[in-house]
Amino acid sequence: MKKSRFLWISSVLFLVCILSCAGNSELKKKQAEAIRNPGEAYMGKGNYTLALREFLKAETIYPKDPYLQNDIGLAYLAKRKTDLAIDHFKKALTLKPDYVDAKNNLGAAFLYKKDWNSAIKLFHEVAEDLIYVTPHYPLSNLGSAYYHKNEYDLSEKYYLEALDIKPDYSIALHGLGRTYLAMGRITKAVTAFENAVNASPQVPEFHFALARAYTLSGNYQKARNSYNQVIYLSPGSPLAREAKMEAERIGG
Repeated sequence: MKKSRFLWISSVLFLVCILSCAGNSELKKKQAEAIRNPGEAYMGKGNYTLALREFLKAETIYPKDPYLQNDIGLAYLAKRKTDLAIDHFKKALTLKPDYVDAKNNLGAAFLYKKDWNSAIKLFHEVAEDLIYVTPHYPLSNLGSAYYHKNEYDLSEKYYLEALDIKPDYSIALHGLGRTYLAMGRITKAVTAFENAVNASPQVPEFHFALARAYTLSGNYQKARNSYNQVIYLSPGSPLAREAKMEAERIGG
């Protein structure tokens, strides 16, 4: 009888412990989320240092959140701490193996490291996920990876596939333009860069790329106009200084 009573009490205490631990874990998760949210707001404003500070604070409370680990990876990637970013994207995928955004971000980190083959493997996995809602991202990333491997036919293929899904995706348009320049297809490069500028007119790098393509095509007036747009959009920047020199070189 005493043994049965002891077993019953032990079972009750064990159950109470499980429920208490579960409740404590849920509380910690909510506390960490409350800190993570302003961190994501800082990320949206481009303040990666403050974002990272909040994310790391949240991690000390509840490190098992895959979304937090992905956020930390993004913050480190923005601060060009690529190896640290990779570690956290991998942690996110360990916690949630079907976390496709984290897999795409891990591929992007490998792009930064110039590990083209590792990036390509991940981007193919993401692009083949039929329920991923933004497949133009991994497809465009594949275009970039193959571009850097000098495999321009494959680069063109994946950029075009991305643009079939989202025709105004300016990053893919810019990448396609670079690919066409590398292939010596200047007219197509000009068109791709013009479309990139039309889609994202506030990006000075796109105007600079278009100016170079205009120069190669012999259209110097349009090239000067595009270089002047770079100077207007980012006055005093290294890119603006280079644009000024290029404009002067072709008679601007």
